[in-house]
Amino acid sequence: MVRTLVAGLDGSPESSAAAEWAAREAELRGLPLKIVHVWEPAPDPLAQAPLLGAETQQHWSERIPREAGEGLRRRHPGVDVTVEQVTGTPSDALVDAAKDAELLVLGSRGLSGVGGFLVGSVGLSVVARAELPVVLVRADEQAADETSPVSAAPYRPVVLGLDAGAPSDTVIEFAFAEAARRDTSLRVVYGWNIPPYYAYGLALDAGLHDELSREETDSLTEALRPWRQKHPEIEVALEPRVGSAADHLVDASREASLVVIGRRIRRGAFGAHIGPVAHGVLHHSTAPVAVVAHD
Repeated sequence: MVRTLVAGLDGSPESSAAAEWAAREAELRGLPLKIVHVWEPAPDPLAQAPLLGAETQQHWSERIPREAGEGLRRRHPGVDVTVEQVTGTPSDALVDAAKDAELLVLGSRGLSGVGGFLVGSVGLSVVARAELPVVLVRADEQAADETSPVSAAPYRPVVLGLDAGAPSDTVIEFAFAEAARRDTSLRVVYGWNIPPYYAYGLALDAGLHDELSREETDSLTEALRPWRQKHPEIEVALEPRVGSAADHLVDASREASLVVIGRRIRRGAFGAHIGPVAHGVLHHSTAPVAVVAHD
C-alpha cells in the first residue's frame, strides 16, 4: 500500500491554505500528496438555472482541482501531487478518500479580528469520525507562521496537549515524530485541577500545590520516557497548568508550529464526538491543530 497524505479542496481560501500546508508536510515526510476535490452537485431545480447548468458546474468542478494541482507542483517540485475528484457529501467523501492515508488536512476559516479557527460542520464531522490524524489549517496560514524568528531551530516548537491521568502512546508518538521532522523542541502542556475538597472552601497552601503539581509531572515524565530515549535530540519542556487545558493550549499555540491533541475513538450508541478540550482548541488555536485519534 502506497503511503500518502490527503488534503481536502473545495476552492475556498481555507482549503487552499490546507493544501499548501499539506504539500510542506509531504516534503518533510518524503511522501506523495493527493488533493481530493469533493463536488456536491446542486439540486435539480437549481442545476437548470442558466448560471448553474450542468456545463457550468462541470467547468468549475474540473478547473478548481486542476489549477490547484498545477500550482502546488510549481511551488513544491519535489512532491508528487495527484488530484482526485469525487462526488457526494463532503464529510463522507473525505473520510472515505483518506481511509488508507497517513494524514488528512482540512482548512478552517480564520476568525475576523480574533485569532483562531471557525470550524464548520464538515470539519467537525470529519475530525469526529476519521481514525487517522486530521490537521486543521487556518485560511491565512503561511509557511512563515511556522518558522522561528528568534531561535536556532528552523521551526517553532510543537505543542503537545496530554491528559496526565491517561496519556496516549499514539498521540505522544505523533508529536515526537512531528518535532523530529521539524528539528524543533516539544512543549508538553497539560492541565490539572485542584481536588474538589479544596475547591469547596478548604485552603490549599503553596507546599501542597507544589506537591500535587510534582505528582502530575512525575506521572507524565514516566509516560514520555520511551520517546525521550528514542529522540534524545529533541528538547522537551513539561508545562503543568492549573485549570482549563484548552485555554492553556490555545495560549501556547501562539508560539507553536503545530498543536497536537488526542481524540478517543468511541464506537458506542451515542456516536462519535471530539470532546470539550479538542473542541475548544480547534476553534481558538492560532496554529495548525493535529487531532490524533486513539483507542
